[in-house]
Amino acid sequence: MAGKSKTTIHDIASKLNITASTVSRALNNNPRISETTKKAVQKAAKQLGYQPNNIAAALRHGRSHIIGIIVPTADRTFFASVVRGVEEIANKIGYKVIICQSYDNYNTEVQTVDALLSARVDGIIASIGKNTEDFSHYKRAQEKLPLLLFDRTTDKLEVSQVVIDDFLGGYKITEHLIEQGCRRIAHFTSSKKVSIYKERLRGYTEALKDHGIPFDQALVVESNMQLEDGRTSMEALLKLDQLPDAVFSASDYGAMGAMQVLKERKIRIPQEVALAGFMNEPFTSFSDPPLTTVDQLSISMGNVAAELFFEQLKAGDKKHLPQRTVLKPEIIIRQSSLKRDYAKDDKEQQEGYISLKA
Repeated sequence: MAGKSKTTIHDIASKLNITASTVSRALNNNPRISETTKKAVQKAAKQLGYQPNNIAAALRHGRSHIIGIIVPTADRTFFASVVRGVEEIANKIGYKVIICQSYDNYNTEVQTVDALLSARVDGIIASIGKNTEDFSHYKRAQEKLPLLLFDRTTDKLEVSQVVIDDFLGGYKITEHLIEQGCRRIAHFTSSKKVSIYKERLRGYTEALKDHGIPFDQALVVESNMQLEDGRTSMEALLKLDQLPDAVFSASDYGAMGAMQVLKERKIRIPQEVALAGFMNEPFTSFSDPPLTTVDQLSISMGNVAAELFFEQLKAGDKKHLPQRTVLKPEIIIRQSSLKRDYAKDDKEQQEGYISLKA
């Protein structure tokens, strides 16, 4: 059966016995149209189920007041919070967002960019997929509208970027583990093509170097950083001749997978193996023990990304120099890494036992 035809301004005009141009002006709040007519048009539009053609409006006025946001996945708290941060700024000035997921699939990402261009969005804010190496689709978008990257970025595109200092986060969390007495620290990472993982790994290796701890390639495990990958990576480490005394995962999900395996093997956390993650996902504060992690300041990242984007949009055809904003991460220290506290408790218990025995 044929679908119902879409209501047009001509249908509203016919119902009210006025011209289509009058309906159009009323819907666009033209001051030349009386309030009575505007209310009548709005009422009729609602009754008939009229939906404005945003693409046509964008062609007429040059703006759709819609931003496209591309994230690898929307079910991660980090990306959802960045989107929230963007919306907080966008909604205040009458802009809406379309959220698209690439699922870290290159072809999906290319199709998504093309779809947003066809939808006449006013610009794109994106986080690049793990498998993206060819950026021609983003270059094509950049030629037509403002483009800004966040979190996962690339130096192959001359665009504004908003990131956290992943190197500093990796360095500080590794240094914290060293301060807890750890000397054999493993690291879970992902594709070195992705800037965030490359920088977190660099922070890890520099912290080891600065504290006189030799780098051991056998302790660095690469995966997709999902929960199951964390399990597999931890099981691989348990097969080594010497167990690591700490694990720093560049993803909270990887750390949680490691935690599951350690608890199944009755290996105490943090007494035998300290754990730390990266992202500050909500579940990290509820795990047993609560997980030490790095807060990526996701809402702030979204706010800053939106502010930079609208500055670029406002500049229009004027030359806009790309800006790179680097946010300072915050280390959230929780029970999973506090090896010294447990060592102190064990010592006090032993001393108390010896004293009573004497």
